[in-house]
Amino acid sequence: MPFGSASTTLSSLCPTGHVGYMKNKIICIGNRLIENDRAGLLVHDLLAAQKMPPHTELIEGGISGLNLLCFLENAGIVVFVDTVAGFTTPGGVVVLNKTQIKSACPEPHYGHDAGIPYVLEVLPGVCATPLPREIFLVGLEGPVRESAIEHAATLSLSLIDKY
Repeated sequence: MPFGSASTTLSSLCPTGHVGYMKNKIICIGNRLIENDRAGLLVHDLLAAQKMPPHTELIEGGISGLNLLCFLENAGIVVFVDTVAGFTTPGGVVVLNKTQIKSACPEPHYGHDAGIPYVLEVLPGVCATPLPREIFLVGLEGPVRESAIEHAATLSLSLIDKY
């Protein structure tokens, strides 16, 4: 059955193990090969060395794009961590909620640069289970320093704890 048909859901497309109870997710995005696009993955590396809170999964999202949808099904709180541009001062960290993420790209489109706003746009159409309770983006404005990576990791964990 083609993707997007009425009976196609994420559950039928995702690998076993990603569907189940509502687990919190920290999804770090970026490209390790591109200097100004790897901040999210540096946060992942820092968090991977720590113990995650109960019911929280740390995911290296890389450049997965729409394949990230699988991780949003049956999720409680979702925190994306990624490089941003134009949201704060260079070297800064910003937290955006779902509404702010979507308004950053008022007309989401498919393509390499579509990013998280497009993923959030298509999510309700393909997710058969309840949508995540809260979705955040912890954005790192480049160039990033070690202190920003540490701050972003702390913010990511605090968002999971807060909600």
